[in-house]
Amino acid sequence: MKMVVCGYCAASWRRCVVMSLRLLFLLPAGLPVRSQGESQSDNKQMDNITIRQGETLFLSCSQGDFVTHTAWLNRSSILYAGEDKWSVDPRVSLVTLNQDEFTIKIEDVDLTDEGQYICAVQTSSRPRTTSVHIIVQVPPKILNLSKDLVVNEGSNVMLMCLANGKPEPAIGWRMLSPSDDSLSSDSEILEIPFISRYRAGVYECTAANEIAVDTQTVELTVNYPPSVSDGRDVGVTLGQRGVLECEADAVPEADFEWYRDDRRIFNGFDGIEIEDAGAFSKLTFFNVSEADYGNYTCVAINKLGSANTSIILYLQDGNSGTSTVFTPTCLLLIILLQLLLKF
Repeated sequence: MKMVVCGYCAASWRRCVVMSLRLLFLLPAGLPVRSQGESQSDNKQMDNITIRQGETLFLSCSQGDFVTHTAWLNRSSILYAGEDKWSVDPRVSLVTLNQDEFTIKIEDVDLTDEGQYICAVQTSSRPRTTSVHIIVQVPPKILNLSKDLVVNEGSNVMLMCLANGKPEPAIGWRMLSPSDDSLSSDSEILEIPFISRYRAGVYECTAANEIAVDTQTVELTVNYPPSVSDGRDVGVTLGQRGVLECEADAVPEADFEWYRDDRRIFNGFDGIEIEDAGAFSKLTFFNVSEADYGNYTCVAINKLGSANTSIILYLQDGNSGTSTVFTPTCLLLIILLQLLLKF
């Protein structure tokens, strides 16, 4: 098996490398193992190489004259010994091997590739090594995010966002839609105490490091009871079409009910049509009669409460443009007076 692993070595990492080289090059057991305080003339340390996850890493070292053996090692594993590939990783391949240069590449670099790499060259006299430390940077990725929330007005809300990356990403929150710069956080947690309906919307979590930025959003829905706009009284001449309108603000959307005095009105009752569309409700009279004039109540209801408003349908004089409000008693007196005037 073309792999040398020194995980069992109780000695230093450097001793493991030398043992691997002895096995690879069949060097004599007397090959000295230099301590940290001895001359490092044959052991060159290159500057660290920083690479992003997913990119291709090229590792190269110079050969020189009278080279008998050469190899690239990753920590305690041999990747290539000359033209022979010892690594079982399909991402590792040979690029160049000649008298001047020995280069291999590792495609689709990942965090597991981070660490020390050694280029070992055996000359006719003694070996020399060139080492380099690989640092793998990872773009941020949001791993754990609060789900979309539905809460009641007045609740305490906490949104959470967790991410990883290398370097460690900075995490922040902001209210995205509608935009509100006053509601933000520079941490993994965004707390909103005693939430109001005006804090409902889309919130964005951002995780950023020097490599990239990752963003995800959470939609926050705030339920609240209905509030009804003041009703607008409507004047209609006899025999004409009349429409009473009612508007309610509520989450979830309100259901509407219409009343005349204490009697509920249903769609189709006495030729009246009720049409609900979202936050609006309309009560339509297609042929207003004297009996239709009076006071109507619109009631908006959802699971959190209800609200109502009153609207008066009054008689409007088609000639003068003046209007008169009739109650049922007034209408009866007018009819009786008209009958008496005929005699």
